[in-house]
Amino acid sequence: MFIGPAFLIYAAFVIVPLGMSVYYSLLRWDGIGPISGATFYGLKNYIEVLTDDDLLQIIGNAFQLAAWFTIPPVVLGLAVASAIRSQMAGRFGTATRTILFLPQVIPLVAAGIAWSWMYDRNGVVNQFLSLIGLESWTRGWLGDFTYALPAVGIIGAWVLLGLCTMLLVTGIARIDGSLYEAAKLDGARPRHEFRFVTLPGLKNEIGICVTVTIIQALSSFDIVYVATAGGPGIETTVPGLEIYRLAFAHRQVGLASALAIVLMILVLACVLPIQWALRERKQ
Repeated sequence: MFIGPAFLIYAAFVIVPLGMSVYYSLLRWDGIGPISGATFYGLKNYIEVLTDDDLLQIIGNAFQLAAWFTIPPVVLGLAVASAIRSQMAGRFGTATRTILFLPQVIPLVAAGIAWSWMYDRNGVVNQFLSLIGLESWTRGWLGDFTYALPAVGIIGAWVLLGLCTMLLVTGIARIDGSLYEAAKLDGARPRHEFRFVTLPGLKNEIGICVTVTIIQALSSFDIVYVATAGGPGIETTVPGLEIYRLAFAHRQVGLASALAIVLMILVLACVLPIQWALRERKQ
């Protein structure tokens, strides 16, 4: 009885839409006419998702973004959290956490617009490169076939850095200070403290950071839509954006639904092993 109200809400907004998506993925339907007039298509939509070169590239783009959204925020977050460990209660630690967390309270659309201005030919990034003598490196970053996807990845890394840092700082605060004192008495240097005390104590927090950033990358839409609209070509197109285009621009609701289901399976395939590993460590 206590679970009932929450389960009804979950069913209405998760289970029912998921079931409808699976059903639509088996049809050939333009989304306009009555569903009764749709043609049963079987698994052909899924076969197209897994064999079409453009759709496979789009899925690959999402995994490249996952690397950008995950590795820099987690690595830099660990570095910052370790650096301010002894000053977390002071003004410096408070100011650092506040500054790094600011991107989390900025709407992603606004962040995408701001970064697109900075990446412009006359933007701050190119001005800075010219100032330090690297004028040959200047380019229209978001319009370059080689650098557009990494440029978008940097935006995502900037947005997620604050969240990862806050999670890791909170994790460090839970580590028993006597462990660091014992390490110092044994002659451990800072790098040894980081390797043998900080990292083992932050395994759960690192797992959470990796889970959140991977989900954010694979389901990304707004930053890509605002910054590049998927261009140039399909170099920065991600599954979320392609699902939107297929369903509302090309009227291929069945193919869009199949891509959405495949994306959900990929997210689960990436996230569930991390969750299982964390659960084993807790036991």
